[in-house]
Amino acid sequence: METLNSARFNASMNNPREQQTPNLLSRGLKSAAAKVLLVKSFVAMLLGDNSLKTVGELTYGLLGTRAYDLAARHLRQDPACAALIRDRYIPPAHDLDALLTLPPDSLGAVYATQLKTLGFDPNLHAGMTAQSDAEYVELRLSQTHDLWHILTGFDTSFIGEIGLQAFHLPQFPYPLATLLIANSLITATLKEPELLPQLLAAVAQGFQMGKTARPLFAQKWEEGWEKPLSQWRAELRIEPI
Repeated sequence: METLNSARFNASMNNPREQQTPNLLSRGLKSAAAKVLLVKSFVAMLLGDNSLKTVGELTYGLLGTRAYDLAARHLRQDPACAALIRDRYIPPAHDLDALLTLPPDSLGAVYATQLKTLGFDPNLHAGMTAQSDAEYVELRLSQTHDLWHILTGFDTSFIGEIGLQAFHLPQFPYPLATLLIANSLITATLKEPELLPQLLAAVAQGFQMGKTARPLFAQKWEEGWEKPLSQWRAELRIEPI
């Protein structure tokens, strides 16, 4: 049996068609599962389930689409963004207690204070790795999400989250942002239409801010914790809300 298995393996290596058929089938099944998960999570959010689990499922479903590859390709046009993606830059774990010893107006101290206040874990992504550029883009964005909130001034309310998602779009075509914005507009239209003016204003404001700002994805925040938040904003051309 061992000889037979070895022979079949060698034959498949020499026959591209035989080798690719299982791989294509596997990719096809994975793609189909991702699409099902994408639709399931999007509908769940329309029905009011905005849990991290559901957003995570939406993200996983999107990673199987061309949209994420195109987003990564867009970011690679910027040399600094391309370097982060190429190197798979992931900093050491964030030590909030150490950051609190920095000057109160520094990015690190403001970040640590906010996460302590909200009870957020800054190291949910510790140990995670990315196999593709698209996966790295999502990993790094997820890891730095709270920093983007702080830099832009958008809070963590429903309106604030959508404003921040709109900020992404002029910077690069972020697939998760487009679906979260679309979902929020549909949900508000059907369930809370009185929120639409405020929601649309946040989208417009976030989009304009993102258009004016320098690329946030390119920044190695962790190497400039001691820099004042106001200096970061000035250098990145951000006028926070």
